[in-house]
Formats: sequence, C-alpha cells, structure tokens
Amino acid sequence: MNNWPYRPLSDFLIECEGRFKPNDPKIASYKRLDKIDFSGKIHISEKPSKTDMIIIEPGDLVISGINVAKGALAVYDGDEPVTATIHYSSYRFNKNKIDIEFLKRFLKSPAFISELQDQVKGGIKTEIKPKHLLPLKARIPELAEQQKINHYFDAIDNEISDLSSEVNTQSSYLTKLRQAILQEAIEGKLTVDWRKENPVRKGDPDYDAEALLEKIQAEKEALAKDAKRAKKQKPLPPIKQEEVPFELPEGWVWTRLGDVGCTQTGTTPSTTEKANFGNYIPFIKPADIANDRIDYDNEGLSEKGLKSGRLIEKNSVLMVCIGGSIGKCFFTIRDVSCNQQINAISPHANIEILFLLNSLQSSYFYREVWDRAMKSSTPIINKGKWETIPIPIPPIAEQQAIVDRVEKHLTMVDELEKQVTERKEQSEQLMQAVLREAFEGGK
Repeated sequence: MNNWPYRPLSDFLIECEGRFKPNDPKIASYKRLDKIDFSGKIHISEKPSKTDMIIIEPGDLVISGINVAKGALAVYDGDEPVTATIHYSSYRFNKNKIDIEFLKRFLKSPAFISELQDQVKGGIKTEIKPKHLLPLKARIPELAEQQKINHYFDAIDNEISDLSSEVNTQSSYLTKLRQAILQEAIEGKLTVDWRKENPVRKGDPDYDAEALLEKIQAEKEALAKDAKRAKKQKPLPPIKQEEVPFELPEGWVWTRLGDVGCTQTGTTPSTTEKANFGNYIPFIKPADIANDRIDYDNEGLSEKGLKSGRLIEKNSVLMVCIGGSIGKCFFTIRDVSCNQQINAISPHANIEILFLLNSLQSSYFYREVWDRAMKSSTPIINKGKWETIPIPIPPIAEQQAIVDRVEKHLTMVDELEKQVTERKEQSEQLMQAVLREAFEGGK
C-alpha cells in the first residue's frame, strides 16, 4: 500500500452552490447540459427541464452523481455558463493542490470505487452528491507526483489507444471477410474444384439445378392435389435478364425465393386475451433473432393462441422485415410462431436449409432487401416483395459441398474473432490494472 496521506476531497474541491427553479429568469437564456458520456464528453441541449437546476461556469469540474464511477465527469470548457439538473454537481478546484487530469483518472479508478463502498452508505448504488463526495477521504499524493503519474498514464493511454484501434480494424476486416465468404458461396466460387470432379449431369437433380427445380415444381403440384394440405400461391413472374446481378456456374439456375419454399408473414394473436399466451410454442419477435441464433426462451403462445397465429415449421428461416434491424435472419431448430414483423420461408425438401441461410445472409440478398423496402422513417419489406427476390440455386449435391466449405471457413473466422475479442478484453483489463497499481500500490 502506498504511503500517500489520507485527505478529504474538500481539501482541493469547493462546491459551486446555488439551486434554481426551471422557470427562474436568471437561467432562462442558458443552454442546458444534457449528459456527460462515459468518455467524459459533455453534450449540450436547448431542451427545457422540469427539474431544479444548478449553474455550471466555464472551468468547473462537473460530475454526474449517478455515473461518476463509470467516467461521467468532465471539466466544462464552454465560453458561457450552462445549467444542469440537480443530478449533477459542479466544483472549483485548487490548481496548486490537485491536477485535474489526475483527479479525473482517480475518480474512475478501483481505489475510488472502493472508498465509496467503504465510506458512503449505499456505495456506488447511491447517487453521489457533494455531501458524499467532499468528506470522502482518499490517498492523494502531492502535486508533483500527481503530474508524474499523469505522464505515465499518457504513455499507457497511447499504447492502449493504439491497441484498441488495431483491434477495431481487425474486427472490421473479419466482418468483411465473413461477408466475402458468404458472397463467394452463393456465386459458386468456393466449389470450383468440386465442380471439376462433379460435372453437370442433365436430368439429375443432384448435379443439375434445372432438374432440381422441375422436381420441386412436381412436388408442389402433387401437394396441391391434396385438398387438405393445398395452399393457394400465385405463380411468381419469370426472372428478367436485367434482374440477374452476376453470372452463375454451369448447372446452377436463378429462381425467386418463393419458388424454393413456403413463405409466410407472422401475426400476433389478440393481446387482450391472456389465454392466447403460454408455453406451448415459442413466439418469436425481431429482438429474438440474431445472425447466429434465435432465442426461444422469451414469450410463447398457448395451444389456443397458435390457432390465431401462424405455425412456422422447424428448419425454416426467419428474417426481420421491418425497422433498423431489417435483414437479420437465422433458421429454426424447432416449430415456432412469430409476429408480423418477421417473414419466414420453409424450404422444400430438396433445398439445404444451411445453404438457404447462407444465401439470405449474403451481402447480395441484404442489399436486395433494403432496395425493396418501403422508403420511410421505418423501412419495411412485405412478403410479396420479399418472396420475389431472385436467388441462385445450385444442384443438391453442390449445396451440401458449399455448406461444408462455408462452415470450415467461418469456423476459422470465429476463432480469429475470439482472439480479437480476447485482445480487446486484455486492453480493458490492462487499464484497470494500471489504475489499481497507480492508486492502490502507489507505483
């Protein structure tokens, strides 16, 4: 433990007092401090407040009583005074006793959090006000040593900043690599060697996609004859040459999404009837879908509710079709129902579900979804537009070969992403270790 003296923070901090009603003429012309983010940046707003206010002068240290331990503190460097709600406090500081950069770092350190927990009833869960902060005692060195520590921190900050920048760059590269793998998959570039060993066999759906589509069409026609299982579906228009975005390998074909499976849009049973909801079947909403999983453990429907909803069979792909997360998709590993913000496709038996997922997660399909989405403040693509998007289809055997190669490549990307995440965590741990060493060990 260091031998710095224990001193109350009131030794070098003086509270700026004064409390004003929101409609007080004295503060009527002042802008308002909206928030201090965890990086220490102050955001200013002109919105009025209904809460009592304080005045912050240029040069004051401003602290968020709620998030001080997370870094929500800063020195206000504006030219004119501003107001802030009473959830903030402001202080003038004695420059002969405290280096403000040292103090800002200390207030984000494990040592400060430890002192809060020891000396303030309620610890960091309490909104920290001047009455808590100013009497709080901490080990603070003399000004010259504070400045030495700051120089040390500046060097560490630069190293961590460089590391974080490198990690972010690597993460961006891996995202692009993942997209490139999926795009090459649906263009047939991952299976060039496979096709050399497995040439097209006309009429064989395993090695000829035209024969595969004919087989799917025959199965659909046979299904339509079964009155109990028949589903009305308007024929989709043929694909025009100008709709084709890239050339396909021999043995592949372009078709519309709706031609390779049964498409649906979800619906929500009446929420006024509690009996519609239960644990009979998962009820999926956009927030439950990510590009690597579906969360089945949130809301569910009862057996009664499913009768008013839509059954989406196991091994279907669900895609968010509205809002900022439009395009997110993954496949189901169990029967589910979903709400009207999701489009679903249950592929026919001869379409490999993982190949279909790769297609729908490709950058090509993502762009097509956004291009077809209604342009408004809330983008949306309905089922009718969604199911007409052209997709490339390889023969059955090549679909499986593609899935195998994509899995192999993405496993490597996953491992690299894991390493990048670990490096990011290490950089964060390094800063915490440096803070702990500087303020607790006195090194």
